[in-house]
Amino acid sequence: MTLDQLRIFVAVAERQHVTRAAEALNLVQSAVSAAINALESRHAVKLFHRVGRGIELTEAGGVFLGEARAVLARAQAAELVLADLSGMRRGTLAIQASQTIASHWLPRHLVAFRAAYPDIVLRLGIGNTAEAAEAVRAGTAELAFVEGAIDDSSLASAPIAEDRLILVIAPGHPLAACARPGRSDLASVSWVLREPGSGTRSAFEAAITALGIAPDALTVALELPSNEAVLAAVVAGAGASVLSEAVVGPSLRTRALVAVPFALPTRTFRVLRHKERYRSRAADALLDLIRAAP
Repeated sequence: MTLDQLRIFVAVAERQHVTRAAEALNLVQSAVSAAINALESRHAVKLFHRVGRGIELTEAGGVFLGEARAVLARAQAAELVLADLSGMRRGTLAIQASQTIASHWLPRHLVAFRAAYPDIVLRLGIGNTAEAAEAVRAGTAELAFVEGAIDDSSLASAPIAEDRLILVIAPGHPLAACARPGRSDLASVSWVLREPGSGTRSAFEAAITALGIAPDALTVALELPSNEAVLAAVVAGAGASVLSEAVVGPSLRTRALVAVPFALPTRTFRVLRHKERYRSRAADALLDLIRAAP
């Protein structure tokens, strides 16, 4: 049994989806399936039920999940101590980020960190805001960069950047005729939204709630697990959506999408750390670099 197999098992168990786990770990789906099969074969125990195209933990898998998380947390803590003892000449920094941040905001900072500390390996996992927070809570990541507010007394949260959300539609959508859409306009159209737990969706729902629109009153035509899927569906005319300016910028410039003049509050990207776990010099160095960036 290897740590990589444990990481793969935990990722699949938390998402109950092999493809999403593979995307979060930056692995091909076949590698994820092979790791799960190897664990089950080597120890003669079934960890997951395969139900149609879905996957669910067995009772044995649920018991094993807690132990796997604990082992990964201890391994991560040990790596952090060794990295600090080596003067950051070697080691691994495990971080987690929500999809918008991982795809559009974080990469340039990781490149800069790599240039400054070439001997530190960065391990990035990708999920929604809730999944990123859980990685820090479980100890499989030291830092998480998220878009939404997290109410957890075990986690320290600090602002790290600002982001702007934009309401977008395909050309010819009914909202394109609205100079300034009101509550009835927003409630009358179909929406394409990210899944519950996504920071983007939480920010949008908080904004419309402040306007007196209950999120449950919206007609959600599609609920999709990635920004790219939402973007493609909106371009295809499936409905309206709200996404980060960084996500929709290229589509607005090519006029594949149209921005609706609807004021949405600026949201804050936040970094999460566990209050009681070891704080590595590598994590501090990454945060210092990000805060110093223009």
